[in-house]
Amino acid sequence: MDLIAALKKEFDTETQITRKFLKLVPEEKYHWAPHTKSMSLKQLSGHIAELPYWVNMAVHSDGLDFAKNEYQPPAIENSDDLLSLFEKSVKDGKNALNTVESEQFTESWQLKNGDQVLWDGTTYEMIRHALAQQIHHRAQLGVYLRLLDIPIPGSYGPSADDQSF
Repeated sequence: MDLIAALKKEFDTETQITRKFLKLVPEEKYHWAPHTKSMSLKQLSGHIAELPYWVNMAVHSDGLDFAKNEYQPPAIENSDDLLSLFEKSVKDGKNALNTVESEQFTESWQLKNGDQVLWDGTTYEMIRHALAQQIHHRAQLGVYLRLLDIPIPGSYGPSADDQSF
C-alpha cells in the first residue's frame, strides 16, 4: 500500500467535505456560540480553515512550541476571508503531501508550550492528527449549523437534510 497516495486521497476527500460545510457559515452569526464554554462560530470555522496547513507544518518542521510562537487566530471578517484561508491552507497541505518522503514519517514531532509537552508522536501521526482534528471540528460545526437551523450537507453519504423519509 502506498501510504502517501492514501494520505493524499484522504486529504482530498476531507477537503471536499469541509469546503461544503464552511460555505454554509453565516457571517451574521460569527459571534454566536451554543454555550459560554464553546468557541464562537467564527473561532471554530477559522480553526477548521487553518487545519489543512498543519499537514505542511508536520512535514516541514519537527514541532510547534506555543511559548516561542504565540498563536494568533486567523483574521476573518467575512465568508471570502474564511474560504480564502481554507484554500490557502489546503494548497499548503497538499504541496506538503506532494513533497513528503515516506522516510520522514517516523521522525519525531512534538506540540509543546515551553517545557510542557502537549502532544508527542511522529510526522505521520501528526499528519493523521491534523486530518482527525479537521473531521472532529467539522462535526462540531455541523452541530452549530443544525442549532442555527441551517441544513447540513452529507459527509460520507446523504444527511437527513439531503433525503426525505
